[in-house]
Amino acid sequence: RVEEGYFQKGAEILINRTPGRLDLMGGNDDYTGGLVFETTIREATLVAVQSRPDQTVRFLNPAVKSLGWREKIEFSLADLMDNGIVKPLEAVRAWINKDPARAWCAYVLGNLYFLINRYPGKVNHGFSLYLESDVPLGKGVSSSAALEVAPMKAIAEMYGIHVEGVELASWTQWVEIALTQSACGIMDQLAVVMGDEGCFVPMLCQPCQPQPLVRLPENLRLWGIDSGVRHSVAGLEYESARAATFMGYRFLCDWEKLEPTLDESGALPRWVEPKWNGYLANVSPSQFRMHYENRLPETISGEDFTMIYPIHLDPFTPVRPEVTYPVRAATRYAVEENWRVHNFFSLLSKPTTMIDGNTGFLLGELMYLAHLGYSECGLGSEATDKLVELVREEKANGLLGAKITGGGAGGTVAILGWNRPDAEKAFKRVLDQYAAWSKTVPYVFSGSSPGSDKFGVLRVSCP
Repeated sequence: RVEEGYFQKGAEILINRTPGRLDLMGGNDDYTGGLVFETTIREATLVAVQSRPDQTVRFLNPAVKSLGWREKIEFSLADLMDNGIVKPLEAVRAWINKDPARAWCAYVLGNLYFLINRYPGKVNHGFSLYLESDVPLGKGVSSSAALEVAPMKAIAEMYGIHVEGVELASWTQWVEIALTQSACGIMDQLAVVMGDEGCFVPMLCQPCQPQPLVRLPENLRLWGIDSGVRHSVAGLEYESARAATFMGYRFLCDWEKLEPTLDESGALPRWVEPKWNGYLANVSPSQFRMHYENRLPETISGEDFTMIYPIHLDPFTPVRPEVTYPVRAATRYAVEENWRVHNFFSLLSKPTTMIDGNTGFLLGELMYLAHLGYSECGLGSEATDKLVELVREEKANGLLGAKITGGGAGGTVAILGWNRPDAEKAFKRVLDQYAAWSKTVPYVFSGSSPGSDKFGVLRVSCP
């Protein structure tokens, strides 16, 4: 589908395919150091890159034309420099934002900007890049992570830079935070980098410790249904819940007479202290309930919080004076979700023969509790609640559990059930009932595919 003449005939093209991801358990637990449990989806972003002998950089993404965006972006490597010095990040961000029609290229340009800074001697020529994706936007399945990782993998390889695993995930997480100013954790990037077909990627986000992949037991089945309510990590609901979590962490540090310090040694700065190392996930649920929960304010305004604590312990979210933050619920979610995911991970890691009815009940109940935690943090929605309610009604027919996914406030609901005909029929009833209720045709996610590393970089000659 690439237009004639876009790539030079006979010259090498490097290709990478990176899927989106479905968040089964963990959700907003990544930025507080929790264990998360993700799987890839079938839908993916495909990138093809070809080296150029000059300094010109070209991006082509035909699909965005239908969204009112510019499908072709062209500039020179020299545009990123000023008297031989890489321009500051603010200047690059301003160039992108100057024209809303090219906003989609922020992630791809961010990858290039990162590589220029890290490997200035190797990034010495331009390239042509073609991109296409069937990962739906705004459905909470990490279209942004796929759009970051696939170009980074292929562009880096073109420049002779091999990157994979945690390093690739952390580079692209930096891009999303720095260029688009979205306060994301690392779970999305790592899931789409290290995932594989039919498997889950467990990872402890401290800051990024992947565990061996877990294969979905043969007697279980996973689906996702898009609620039709658009989700955005840059949305105020996500920002508010995340900021509230770090507010709770600040209260706990105060009560324990801990003085957090800013650690800038890693890819991203973060506040740390000796008791929990900056991660609320390291607080035990029993200790939280016993010593902290009832002392935390249920809510607090940004203005009142700043009067008590002028320094906010999250470098990536502001404290807005006019916003009321759900401090107690957000802090409780961070502590308890980590505990829930560890239990879920343990249960789902059993051999298929040991995944019995009681195990299925426990898996489902953990999902329902996670969904409730989202709602308490202000990250629920009427549509996703409706989907979860419809799944509950099919408990006797093979559906085990359901929960909102990712950043919440809309997006997709993950559904777990038995891999048998009655559960498939129950799922279709949920789908039909939700379609009638929402007056939409919901998008369904089913199946998975290899992650970016598993696919690797395919080298072909342009015909």
